[in-house]
Amino acid sequence: NLWPDDVHSPFWPPVAKWGNNKRELYLAVLEAMDEQLGKLFNHIRSNESLRDNTLVIVCSDNGPELGAGVAGPFRGYKTHLYEGGLRSSLVAWGPGLVKAKNRVNRKSVFSAIDLLPTLLDITGTPHAKGTKYDGESLPNVLLGKGNASRKTPIFFRRPPDRDSYYGDKDLPDLAVRDGKWKFLCEYDGSEPELYDMASDVGEKNNVAANHPKLVVRLTKACIAWHKSMPPDNGPQLVGNARRNSPKKPKKN
Repeated sequence: NLWPDDVHSPFWPPVAKWGNNKRELYLAVLEAMDEQLGKLFNHIRSNESLRDNTLVIVCSDNGPELGAGVAGPFRGYKTHLYEGGLRSSLVAWGPGLVKAKNRVNRKSVFSAIDLLPTLLDITGTPHAKGTKYDGESLPNVLLGKGNASRKTPIFFRRPPDRDSYYGDKDLPDLAVRDGKWKFLCEYDGSEPELYDMASDVGEKNNVAANHPKLVVRLTKACIAWHKSMPPDNGPQLVGNARRNSPKKPKKN
């Protein structure tokens, strides 16, 4: 697992590289990452055994921070449950494994949790016995051979200590992507938002009022998933009630 944005050297950047704002800082990080990845890719290309047997995955954990970047047509930023906060690039590169060159897939719904079973199948590694993975195996998507999507919903929740971010004091707490539908709501299921991602990737047209039965189903699913998850730091809210944090073991 490589973290190329952790600059190894020089430890003190040249004055010309100093940035006065988040945007310039972001550019400096990208330049450092590009330099580090370039060394890695060149090494793989020059080694025959690595060239034909290596798959490099470049991914991120969230969308851009306000002031550092923008998410194109997508709404929101880092910490938001809108697509601008959730959606991030995933790059697969391997000279001997990925035959599709410069191919961009904008159709597949693919989550980071799908990486584990997908990579196990690509490498021919048996799945652990008695283990049920949250992710789905989509090898053809990762290798650039298809545009399939995961079939089961993806759930999200916003960290409870970030109730207000970037000046927005009314951010949805829970979200789910189910097929073409994206649904968001508060912990108690109030303030539902429903978007048709097939025609509204910018999440501008809330159609919750037009699909009451779907809203009820997705609200129940979001709250049930949230209740099933381990408590997070901060206020643990389900409906209007606080969740009890795990009790600390007593010292003998």
